[in-house]
Amino acid sequence: MIKKLPLILIALLCLQANAQFTTPNTGVTWGLDDLLANAPSALTFSNGIYTLSQNLTIAENDTFVIDENAEIHINADISFTVAGNFTADAAAITITATNTAAPYNTITFQEFSNVFLRNVKIDYGKGIRASSGNFEMQSCSMSYHKQGSTASSAIAFSQGSPIVNNSRFTFNDYPALSSGANQLVSAIITNNYLEGNNISNGNRPQINMGPSGPETLQIIGNTIKGNRALTKTGGISAASLLGITNRVIIDNNTITDNRYGINVQGATSSGYIRGNIIENNNTENLPNLGGSGISLSASATSPIMNVIASRNQIRGNLWGITVIGQARINLGNTDPANLNEGKNVFSNNGNGGATYALYNNTAFPIIAMNNCWIEENNSPTPQQVEDVIGHQVDVTTLGFVTFTPYGCEALSVPEKNISKLSIYPNPSSGKFTLTLEENGTAEVYNINGQLVAAKKLMTGENTIQIDLPSGIYILQTKTETRNFTNKLIMK
Repeated sequence: MIKKLPLILIALLCLQANAQFTTPNTGVTWGLDDLLANAPSALTFSNGIYTLSQNLTIAENDTFVIDENAEIHINADISFTVAGNFTADAAAITITATNTAAPYNTITFQEFSNVFLRNVKIDYGKGIRASSGNFEMQSCSMSYHKQGSTASSAIAFSQGSPIVNNSRFTFNDYPALSSGANQLVSAIITNNYLEGNNISNGNRPQINMGPSGPETLQIIGNTIKGNRALTKTGGISAASLLGITNRVIIDNNTITDNRYGINVQGATSSGYIRGNIIENNNTENLPNLGGSGISLSASATSPIMNVIASRNQIRGNLWGITVIGQARINLGNTDPANLNEGKNVFSNNGNGGATYALYNNTAFPIIAMNNCWIEENNSPTPQQVEDVIGHQVDVTTLGFVTFTPYGCEALSVPEKNISKLSIYPNPSSGKFTLTLEENGTAEVYNINGQLVAAKKLMTGENTIQIDLPSGIYILQTKTETRNFTNKLIMK
């Protein structure tokens, strides 16, 4: 005769077999100490460190809050899953592996979860799977993550408009941020620092985004520094390969030492690429495989790709800008219906002994007015400009590039007349000094582009006092001869 085990014993055996704990799904709000009291076999505390040794799930009706400084270690292959709400917000929170040589499993935020992270250091795991669009990360860092079973980057997004701001992503095995080819993600990625990601050296960029859908993917104000030993790692890619709408704003980033700078793919792609500094993205050094400062490509003729590029500084890449297949770009146009100021600056982009500021590898014309084609030559002849542009003049099947008017004088002034700007201290607690060589104005914008402060400036030192929440702001300073854009950090 087979005896039946008591229900309590069955429950205990299941808990041991699955090594997991799930919150009760009754609307509870727990902190670390509540979890410690209710799940002592899952979470322990010793010498100031919390250790998670069983898989943990926050149920869909429950909330988990970390609002005090804490250090949390997670054992090898242990998972943390949130179906409900999760907030980690204190001066310093660390989530790391118990043994840095044995990463914990992917942190998963499920479809309907709500997530807010601030001042959290997340290291030595297998990345974050953010299936929720209600995801916000502020002033965090992620380093040394391996590929997970559901995350092929430090953070893999699935939907919505997640926010990642003022955070650091360094030395992860795969890209820092990504989304899938068939997922609509209009992420807002602003003022972050990325360095040396994609250590596995696969054919991936550090920011590897799929289509945005009807909203707009915004990649603004980031620094993306490569490792020259990683010859396959690109800077930014925003691609729509399945015909899904893809709207992009890629502005004011600094992209250096990657395989390429910015890559936008797909005929359904449209948007702006403005004010980026794109330098020395040539690590693979194979011009037939990449190395462009900006590359646009499309294989379909409908709809027509519509990308506007202005005020980019493109130097030292194998190619300046390449336009491929059915892709289209507006590089400067005085036509009011297609107005674009141009003012892109090119210098020393080349390979095989030749310089290529722009290569139009399509059959379509490109309007590219008011650009500085040879930065080191303020007054090039038309033939000298012609020599750095590949188009119909060189190959009859290619589209013609209209590059006049042009000239670097319109984009800058002689060095002796350039007004200089000094900001100190930066970061600031609200009081800082701006030093200018001529009168001007200063405007401060938040990350959403809203004007939050404005001041008149006089020649010399100007003491500025503004009361703003901590975070990253954009300071735009205008004088009679020069405009400056700087990050302003409020502590």
